[in-house]
Order: sequence, then C-alpha cells, then structure tokens
Amino acid sequence: MFSERAVSAPVAVVREAHAPDALVLDAASDFETLDPAVAEDLGLLVDGLEPHRYPAAWVPEDAPALLAQYAGGDFTIGAPGDGSVVWTRQTVPPTVLVKPRIEGSPDSFVDFLLADALVCLGLDVAVPGVENGGEGAVETGGPGAPPPTSPPPEHFLGFFREHYPDLAAATPLDPAGTYQLAAALYDAWLGLHTRDVFAAWVGGDAGGGEGDGNGDLAPLGDAWQDAGDRLEGRLDGLAGEVARGETDFPDAAELACAAVKHALELPAPYAALDTEAYRNRGAPFAVKWAEKTFEALD
Repeated sequence: MFSERAVSAPVAVVREAHAPDALVLDAASDFETLDPAVAEDLGLLVDGLEPHRYPAAWVPEDAPALLAQYAGGDFTIGAPGDGSVVWTRQTVPPTVLVKPRIEGSPDSFVDFLLADALVCLGLDVAVPGVENGGEGAVETGGPGAPPPTSPPPEHFLGFFREHYPDLAAATPLDPAGTYQLAAALYDAWLGLHTRDVFAAWVGGDAGGGEGDGNGDLAPLGDAWQDAGDRLEGRLDGLAGEVARGETDFPDAAELACAAVKHALELPAPYAALDTEAYRNRGAPFAVKWAEKTFEALD
C-alpha cells in the first residue's frame, strides 16, 4: 500500500531543514480518508503509531459523519479537501503521503507540494483560542490544553477545538458547507505561518538560515510564485460572484484562503483573514469574522 518516494535535491534540503526525520511515501491508491485498517499498514514502515482523538463535544450533532469518525478513536488519516499530498504526525516519525492522482502534474509543482507539507510538519506554533483550564484532549491524546507552542494540528478540528460548534452556529451554511469553510479558514491560518518560509525560497534559502546560499531552493520559490500567479486572476470579482449567486460562499472562501500562503492581496471580506490579528487570535477571530460576514450578506 505504501512505498518510499525518492525526492529531488531541493525537497531534500527542505526536509533536512524542517522535518529531518519525516518519511515521504507513495500511496498505492487515491484516498480522501484512509480506511483505519489500511492506515495501520503504515505501522510496517514507521517506528510507532500515535492516533489522535478529539472530544465528542467539539463535533455538532449534524456534522458530516466523517467528522465524527475523525474525532473518534479510529486511526484516521486524511480528510476531504486535503489535496494530493497529506502530512501526518500520527506516525513516528511523521509522514508525508503522496496520492497517485498527482502523476502528470509538473515536477516543480509536485516538489512545492512536498516541500509545503514538510514545512508544515516542522512548524512550532501556538494554537490560539483555547480556554484556560478547559476540558479536552490534545492530538497526542493527553488531557488539558495544548502547550504554548507545538506542531500545528493536521486537521481543522484541532484548530477550532471547542469553537467549531460556534462556527457552525455563526453561519447559515449546511454542515458540509461549514466543514468546507472551516478547512479553508484553517488553511489561511497555516498560510500566515508558512508563507515567509516560501518567500525565502525565491532567494534559495530553506528558511531559518539552513540554506546553503547557492540557490538550491530557487526552483521551489519559482513554483510558489507560479501557483500564486494562477490564483491571482481568480480572486478578481470574487465578492461579486458570491453576491450574484454565481459562486457558493464556501468555494469562494476556499479560493481566497488558499491565496494567503502565496502572499496575494485578498478582496473583501477575506482580507481580514490576512492579518496579524487572525494569526494571533485564531479560531475565535475566525468565528467572529464569519458571523460579521454573513450578517453583512443578509
């Protein structure tokens, strides 16, 4: 089901700088969420498995069944909307999984996706919005609030935590639409932490000074910029498309939030997510933003 994937020299530099222990594996078949039994096959290639879990109270009763499964005790990797490359810290060492559907994509873009995943694995961030002394469980399964800084959650539920029901209540979206919006908002928050690393690649640096100064990472910087250029033209008129009913709000949010990691200028109302306030306040900010945005749309 899984086999080790050879990576290019630039990706190897990023791995060494950000997640030196990480495995990069090809999956034999495409998936959105790995069946728990299949996911456990990873145990043959890694030193250990550390399934995460979330309190049931974080999942609204009408949420998609997959979200309830993800929050439960089953060993679950991947979720709808994750794309062609998935990263996880539920394995020791952490793992990047590459889906077969990526075949045919330009090598430079594949390298960027792999490097993006490795940077995410190596982040050390504070997850804001957790109530002091609150009940709950962190992704390692331990009780209480997460530490001041830690690797980011691999799923938006670990970001929104007890605030996810508040997000659902703040919008008129159906459960699937709320799921899509939450995933987009978390993607934007991650982008606020990763884009400076990506921008450094334009000059060939791995980020944090680990580059060799010889431009090894310039192709990754070019791929980051190229992906941003393709997104930029789609942002124009996005608010008008939503107002006219031509684009659903979750689809528009997904597009705008994906642009954050590329340091693009976002149109209203998404520009409020491209701020230090969102980076610092996290889920509570996202909930308030959703509430105000939908009030303005009424």
